[in-house]
Amino acid sequence: MKISIKREDSYVEYDVLSSDVTLLEVLNEIKSKVDATLAYSSGCRSSVCGSCAVRVNGKEVLACSYKAEDGDIVEPLLNTPLERDLVVNMDKAYSFNAKAKAWQSTIVQNVKLTDEDEKRNALQSDCIMCGSCYSACPVYATNSDFLGPFSLTRVWRYVSDKREQNPKDKIDNIQVNGVWDCTLCNACTLVCPQDISSKADIEKLRARSVMFGYNDPSFASFGGGFGFDGTPSF
Repeated sequence: MKISIKREDSYVEYDVLSSDVTLLEVLNEIKSKVDATLAYSSGCRSSVCGSCAVRVNGKEVLACSYKAEDGDIVEPLLNTPLERDLVVNMDKAYSFNAKAKAWQSTIVQNVKLTDEDEKRNALQSDCIMCGSCYSACPVYATNSDFLGPFSLTRVWRYVSDKREQNPKDKIDNIQVNGVWDCTLCNACTLVCPQDISSKADIEKLRARSVMFGYNDPSFASFGGGFGFDGTPSF
């Protein structure tokens, strides 16, 4: 089986003996038996830590769960600084969690959660921060200040929590380079290994933003809106 891996500005083809194995196993074989200089990241080997995310044939995958095929082209994630070979630096992407205040407030309301309450944001809690959504995001590719899919998903996880005492503070914080900048293209959802739909979460954040008095700023560029009687006010 032949695998091509992007290394610096060129692609290096490797011929490996393994078959019916994951890409991570292929990378391990290359490093241990063919080329010890190959650099890549891995951790849990169980699709939990997210550290082995790469692009294969133009799509983001986890190397530990993707079944390698003959002719695969393997590249590092996009939109992140490249450290070496398949290793990227995710520090800036991770920093958006702090910028978006994507955490539970220190003071929470003492309310009892029902099973339905817990299910409301259970999926969002499964984010492994692999960075695949940032790599696939066309908005982040052109605007490096965009808070991005997994940070906005994380914001929704806490905004939707009944115990959150000040959801408006979080909504206020994601109006610039946030919910209205997303194009809702759904590229992030298609590559998420946890099947989280950041697009759906951003749509819910937009609805909550409207409830707190915000509107899509792109509408303002038309120079008008609608009055209380429903008539245009241009």
